[in-house]
Amino acid sequence: MSFATTLDKIASNPEEYSCQVDTLGPCKIPSPVRHHEFVPEGDRVFLTENITVLENWEKRLGHKPSFERAGPLAKIFHDPAWTRVGILTAGGLCPGLNNVIKGLVEILSFDYGIKTIFGIRFGYAGLSPRYSYAPMMLNPDIVDTIHELGGTILGSSRGQQPTDEIVDTLERMNINVLFCIGGDGSLRCAREVAEECLRRKLSISVVGVPKTIDNDLQFVGRSFGFETSVAEATHVVRAAHIEAKGAFNGVGLVKLMGRDSGFIAAYAAMANPVVNFCLIPEMDFTLDGPNGLLAALERRFAAGKTHAVIVVAEGAGQKLIEGEAERKDASGNILKKDIGEFLKRRITEHFKSKNIPNTVKYFDPSYQIRSVPAQGTDAIRCYMLARNAVHAAMAGRTNCVVGNIGEWYTLVPIKLATIERQQISLKSDLWRSVMDATSQEFWFTPDARGAYVP
Repeated sequence: MSFATTLDKIASNPEEYSCQVDTLGPCKIPSPVRHHEFVPEGDRVFLTENITVLENWEKRLGHKPSFERAGPLAKIFHDPAWTRVGILTAGGLCPGLNNVIKGLVEILSFDYGIKTIFGIRFGYAGLSPRYSYAPMMLNPDIVDTIHELGGTILGSSRGQQPTDEIVDTLERMNINVLFCIGGDGSLRCAREVAEECLRRKLSISVVGVPKTIDNDLQFVGRSFGFETSVAEATHVVRAAHIEAKGAFNGVGLVKLMGRDSGFIAAYAAMANPVVNFCLIPEMDFTLDGPNGLLAALERRFAAGKTHAVIVVAEGAGQKLIEGEAERKDASGNILKKDIGEFLKRRITEHFKSKNIPNTVKYFDPSYQIRSVPAQGTDAIRCYMLARNAVHAAMAGRTNCVVGNIGEWYTLVPIKLATIERQQISLKSDLWRSVMDATSQEFWFTPDARGAYVP
């Protein structure tokens, strides 16, 4: 869903979708955070920097949409002396998970002096009595160098556990702050836990840190791990290009992550101008016919180009693959059919049937990419998200996730962050940039060439 469509959905249902974050009660305890400029209580940040959108919203609802600004408050809700924290990672792996864990532990310890921090093992399963996953006790010494490692020291799992069991465990362990590091499905589970705590009148803050390598959450800015993933994909695309050029009519085919949103594929294509075709879930494309991928490859080779590089997101072209039963993972997500293997087979068969020399070299680096440590500014982003998650939780905020708008970090209700998957608009400047970087529209639709002749 496009950003404009999402905004319209929220504005049309103001009673169902609120920008206000749930709070456990008034903040009365002086904050122990030292040498810091506190965020004024009630300080807010506009939901978008687009003035036209803000003015249109104000005409419809009488106010401009905004989120609470994240950061430390002068007074907090939870008494650090009595605070017991749980941290869990859920869903698939992603660069930066250990960075976030490290950040949470260090801010809890250094800024608030909290001593009891449980690392919940293997996602939400670690909060279910049906499993024997004993928690790991965390402190700054234990997390000192974990940012150098990929993955998560806590382990992860997919699938939702019974909400009442999770809350029962939080009560039994006297945990009053829970951090959930996860994507769409994991955050939906966090929302259910937070709402059950509120129903039971339990003073438990449930705060999410958005983890989605596909960058498909709304209102949180760019997800951590995304930048690292694009950088890692660069090495694979470069190798695919070399392999493609090494054979006459060679094709380098790279499948990247992106179940419903093609951000990694799109950014990888722009970062690597050697990509000739970028195929994402948001676009419809065909294999056969005059405007299909196979004909586009033929035209490229006929024009004297002796190779082609294709980047395809894992969720692209699903309608083309017939005869496979629908399957779901433990989180309820529909498992995508293997578009990479499908394209490799069809391209090979097509050129063989026409006696045209061709070779296809296929790369699927998904697990390799998602298991590396976070790099550069991505690692910094992980730490800043962790910092602001801690400040939000200690101020009694709950049922929210930390995001950012521009340079500001904000608190977003989980219901809004997971309202719909963020996707690429095919009319956006981003996609137009991909079209220009790859020139693929000129191969797909020769009538669109105009003055340009490859």
